[in-house]
Amino acid sequence: MSVLDVRSDTVTQPTLAMRQAMFDSVVGDDVYGDDPTVRELETLAAGILGKEAALFVPSGNFGNQLALYTHCQRGDEVILGDDCHIVWHETGGAAVIAGVQLRTIASADGVLRADEVEKRIRDGEDIHWPRTGLICVENAHSNGRVIPLDAMAAVWEVAQQHGVPVHLDGARVFNAAVHLGCDVRDITRYSDTVMCCLSKGLAAPVGSILAGPAAFIARARKHRKLLGGGLRQAGVLAAPGILALTEMVARLPEDHANARYLAEQLAALPGLSVNLDDVHINMVWFRLPETLDSGQLMAALLDAGIKANGPEHGLMRLVTHWQIGRADIDRIVAVFAGVLAA
Repeated sequence: MSVLDVRSDTVTQPTLAMRQAMFDSVVGDDVYGDDPTVRELETLAAGILGKEAALFVPSGNFGNQLALYTHCQRGDEVILGDDCHIVWHETGGAAVIAGVQLRTIASADGVLRADEVEKRIRDGEDIHWPRTGLICVENAHSNGRVIPLDAMAAVWEVAQQHGVPVHLDGARVFNAAVHLGCDVRDITRYSDTVMCCLSKGLAAPVGSILAGPAAFIARARKHRKLLGGGLRQAGVLAAPGILALTEMVARLPEDHANARYLAEQLAALPGLSVNLDDVHINMVWFRLPETLDSGQLMAALLDAGIKANGPEHGLMRLVTHWQIGRADIDRIVAVFAGVLAA
């Protein structure tokens, strides 16, 4: 029995084409700037994302924290949503690495109101205030919703007026572009810098991209070395990243369609509450009945060869990716149906 893994799209394994590209890649010492495959990936990524330059980094967490470290001075304040990935899932790195404090705003399902952002920008030179060093936005949001372009544009306009840079946590920015039906550059134009993951739904085994102005990326390259992210013959990792951007982006609509199918099948089961309006990308969130034994559910999934993260406070998430097809979804739904009927 094959194992199905719907815990996240970080579990994706590289395609056969990626494995072959790794084998065939021409490599060199990237710390010296000698790896042609890494340079190719960085040039390609910068163009696709609409930025002057790009830097290959080990992970999305690394890319976001490198952005904060490079944008900010120690003691700066960073404005961002209280439910964003940088706040919830990056181990407090902003305090340890960049030495900044996070000033959070309550978001509306990930959307930051521009007027609330503006209220928190520190104007003037009051000796009691930290400097507003950065505004961070996230699209697609880690709750699976996509932020509308007009909301991003409004925050960008406020940032421009006050001379504060904007960083986009775009871990799944290509998913966001698919949902919005736009070019990814229509999203990234509303940020000075952007991080995007290659190792989530795009299936590369390792790595993310940090892109932005050439001078910023030059500073970030030095900071990457300082943080231990200087890689040597990294072309073996960059090669699948090239395929992630040139081939795997094009198939993301399939993941979205499968997530929609999964959501509709789960919504048809008695007792499960699925907000279909929230299914924007490849994530399906749903609420379990209070009477359901979550331990029994997880045991049943495991017995059926299905890996899933357990519910938190009754809320559960399943994620589709290139290794999950319609027949796999039917198999998953059948387990839920069996447990609910027991």
